[in-house]
Amino acid sequence: MNFRSIFFYLGLLCFPISFLSFINILYSNYFDYFLSLDTYITTLIISLIIGLIFYFLGKNSNKKMNFNEQISLIILTYFTISLIISIPYYFSNYQISFVDSIFESLSGITSTGFSIFENIKYIDPTLILWRSSSQWIGGFYFLLFLVIIFSKQEFQFKLNNLTFSDDGGIKTEGHTKDLILKIFLLYLVTSITIFFILNLSGVRLFNALNLSMTLVSTGGFLPTNSLSQIITNQTQQISLVICLLIPLMNIFIYINIFNKRNLINNHREDYALIFLITLLSAILFLTSKNLNLNEILINVISSVSNSGITISKTQESISLYFLLLTLIGGSLISTTSGIKFLRLYILIKASISEVLKLVRPNNVINQSIMGSEMKINNENIRAAFLIFICFFISTFILSGLLIIDDIGFETSFKLSILTLTNTVNSNLFDLSLDNFNRLLTSTKISLILFMIIGKIELISLLIVIRKIIFKN
Repeated sequence: MNFRSIFFYLGLLCFPISFLSFINILYSNYFDYFLSLDTYITTLIISLIIGLIFYFLGKNSNKKMNFNEQISLIILTYFTISLIISIPYYFSNYQISFVDSIFESLSGITSTGFSIFENIKYIDPTLILWRSSSQWIGGFYFLLFLVIIFSKQEFQFKLNNLTFSDDGGIKTEGHTKDLILKIFLLYLVTSITIFFILNLSGVRLFNALNLSMTLVSTGGFLPTNSLSQIITNQTQQISLVICLLIPLMNIFIYINIFNKRNLINNHREDYALIFLITLLSAILFLTSKNLNLNEILINVISSVSNSGITISKTQESISLYFLLLTLIGGSLISTTSGIKFLRLYILIKASISEVLKLVRPNNVINQSIMGSEMKINNENIRAAFLIFICFFISTFILSGLLIIDDIGFETSFKLSILTLTNTVNSNLFDLSLDNFNRLLTSTKISLILFMIIGKIELISLLIVIRKIIFKN
């Protein structure tokens, strides 16, 4: 195991936390919030020290990493960064335990949105900003992992090669730096765009800032107890619909718009997602009597994007409908989680093809992916099927662990799906669980582990175990 190389990249990933700490220090000083100022100074110092130590430990190492080392880097990043982010929670005046602090911070960087706080309006504004920024940096890290690591040949089960994502993967050190810079600028520009859309619609500056970081990362942390306290009129609802759509799409679509590339061929997955959302919303609009069109669009897009935030309380009869939509996920190169739309498309089309072969064995069946030049092959089908099976194995395991906490089978099942799709437990899914403060420590630890599995996927761990076994 090339630990020095892992430490090098881990050190680099610690520095953005130093920057976020510095922003919070400036914010605290400017608005005279000195109550928690020391915690952000401590976080700044610790993140810099850890980052510098890891950086210099691996500076002269061989930067190339194999499959096991890359997965180890991702897992260590989530645990290390969540440990650093937990410092302001643990040393705040809210008497938060160590496990609860880790739970809140990891829920942030995985963009899940589960929270141990019961009443957000009583929280220090600097801590609200810290929660939101943890989601923002988590969304950025996830995009880095998708494009820099998960686009490589060893990770074909992610199927990133089937959707346009620049030229992806690590080729040279210079190429990697250019790609990281491009992803950061795209992510920053989309964040600023969402912020301005919300602000122009009349959302308060502080709420717009926090909500923009939540939306761009498809997270679930809100600066208030309810989104309906922020989104209060029809203009703001329409703005929210637009802002929810932005992180759902392949992030490279925005740079390709300015480059005037062939958007039709490169982004068929995104257009198919928009068509699907339109169709699902139309069906719900025709069958539901208690929701207006804006509320339906918000709920559908929020579910598909794995955000889960909502401005309305959903009827129990259609809560399962929205829960199932979380499985779809967004584009393969986006901040959304879930099984992902393209994998479901491949499984459905492959199943239909097999049925057609039995009915009309002499017919030539079109195996193209959404009308593109790419074809569905056995490797694609196998990868999509394995992801599908691993997801439900994970759901079964986590549900079993949650039932021990006596929270009921239905709640355990719903919560398992939301955990693995990194979706917040809002009124959208008719969950009786409002916050996680009263859950057993063992339950919180289980949720922590499966929030990470929801990002890297169980199949990654199974491949690592397989490589270790066969190597020995």
